[in-house]
Amino acid sequence: MVRPRTGDFLYTDEEINVMIEDIQVFKNHGVQGIVLGVLTSDGRVDKERTKRLVDACLPLEICFHRAFDMTRDAEEALHDILSIGGITRILTSGQGTSAPASTNVLQSLLRIAGGNITIMPGSGINGKTIDSLVPLRLSEIHLSGGDWIEGGMIFRREGMGMGVGGKGEWGVFVTNKEKVKEVKEKVDGHI
Repeated sequence: MVRPRTGDFLYTDEEINVMIEDIQVFKNHGVQGIVLGVLTSDGRVDKERTKRLVDACLPLEICFHRAFDMTRDAEEALHDILSIGGITRILTSGQGTSAPASTNVLQSLLRIAGGNITIMPGSGINGKTIDSLVPLRLSEIHLSGGDWIEGGMIFRREGMGMGVGGKGEWGVFVTNKEKVKEVKEKVDGHI
């Protein structure tokens, strides 16, 4: 993922230049794809700045990340992304709190995309929720499939943390093979 900072997705020209430098480093190290997302202050896809980044990325695969979910209108954002060209997929919750809660929007996006770009649902996908997405006949999904486990730090400075909260302050987030396997088996069972 190429993202110069946390926070919103409204980037300055200087931040875009940093992102282009990062893309070049990734390309020099043989990555297969780049994940990015840039918006305007009024909640649209920033077509001009995104195009600059896409041009720097090509011929790699490009995913427009969940900045998509922060746009003012999903269909408008999809049309803007399609007009830029070069972007191969969009990671989205369907602009809802989770992908399983947003199947109507996801279905609409899939219809509009018409196979010209992959709509990859992400957020809230697990073994209990995947059944609501299977009827959409998706080609890809995104999930963490993980859990927080207790970290190995014995010394834990009282009252200090890195802003994650809960187990995240001293825990470690790891992929859980069984959670991923459960989703895979359910998806495979519907193919």
